[in-house]
Amino acid sequence: MTGSGSRAERRRVVVTGVGVVSSIGTGADAYARALREGRSGARPIEAFDTTGFAHATGCEVVGFDPEEWLRRIPVAEAGRAAQFAIASARMAVDDAGIGEDDLRDRRGLVSIGTTDGGSDDGERLAAAFVHDGPAATDPAAARRVPASRLATGVARDLGLADVETSTVATACAAGNYAIGGGVDAIRTGEVDYALCGGADALCRMTFTGFYRLGAVDPERCRPFDVDRRGIHTGEGGAVLLLEPREDALARGARIYAEVLGYGLNCDAHHQVAPHGESVARCMALALEDAGVAPGDVDLISAHGTGTKANDVTECGAIHGVFGADGDVPPTVSVKSMLGHTMGAASALAAVACALGIDRGFIPPTINHTETDPECAVDCVPNTSSGAELRVVTNNALAFGGNNAVLVLGRPA
Repeated sequence: MTGSGSRAERRRVVVTGVGVVSSIGTGADAYARALREGRSGARPIEAFDTTGFAHATGCEVVGFDPEEWLRRIPVAEAGRAAQFAIASARMAVDDAGIGEDDLRDRRGLVSIGTTDGGSDDGERLAAAFVHDGPAATDPAAARRVPASRLATGVARDLGLADVETSTVATACAAGNYAIGGGVDAIRTGEVDYALCGGADALCRMTFTGFYRLGAVDPERCRPFDVDRRGIHTGEGGAVLLLEPREDALARGARIYAEVLGYGLNCDAHHQVAPHGESVARCMALALEDAGVAPGDVDLISAHGTGTKANDVTECGAIHGVFGADGDVPPTVSVKSMLGHTMGAASALAAVACALGIDRGFIPPTINHTETDPECAVDCVPNTSSGAELRVVTNNALAFGGNNAVLVLGRPA
């Protein structure tokens, strides 16, 4: 599946604002600095009780104060993932230089991708029920659990009425799925702006699932490295404000990047293992929708989890689309810094791509010692590099074979 409408008929879509809450920095400037520096967000997990695990390192957001960002919704009524989504959306609006009153006069879309939604609140609610009985449970916690509250929370806190809300639950590709939906809505004239991205909070359930699969690296996340041993679970949120290009130019907005195209597919090949042919097909669909050739791409932001199977399969698909080793552009994984933030992952990576285009740099893949010969990509090891990026692709591969690839370009 690709975006709707022919390129001649559809409106062009640009990114005019970005907002980020992450383990390495909150806000566009702090996030960009951390990416340039190759900063790691890994630390011992404190979000839940890790008793019984042999190792429990993750990429947890610290120093985040939701009181600073929530305006209309009491903090007690918004779960942690919703807080990340609301804060990121508010930052994106501020960054774009659009007043909330201006947004309320326009038809919009809020679409937030997630894997776990409010599962962290559900865990705390269940634990309180088991340990202390129903009288000790917090009714507000039950209201925070539904994943739909991520998108509706953004709309409520920004006071948006003429807006469609959508929470997308396509696991680790959900951020790109949400962005693709926003692109289509703007291209066709259905909406005049879209706030799209992803958000997830650390929860014991997800950590335990990956831990039991043997997919959590006890030391560090090291995508494409010959000694890689798995992911680090992470958390955070990222939202991009999308607008029609003509509207952004008319108001003199700063444009980070143009969304040239995207591709989606679902092969349902396996519950957890990616399917190389399907991944390659999704990349090809995205390039076709964007109207660019593989040789036009200057950077690939890979899904790059750091697991043995994902990295080899994804790199094989990349080589299948882009050709021999010398033809494959630099291929990086920001998960080496951020961990795997689940439904927020591809949205955080999309913001990294937009910042790289705007500020002229390639973020590194940190924790790297030696590239696995089965991966055979230039992962820009450990140190960022300056680059004039024209076209960047952002890969997202999810459980169940849900794949989503976004193509961003330098604004013209």
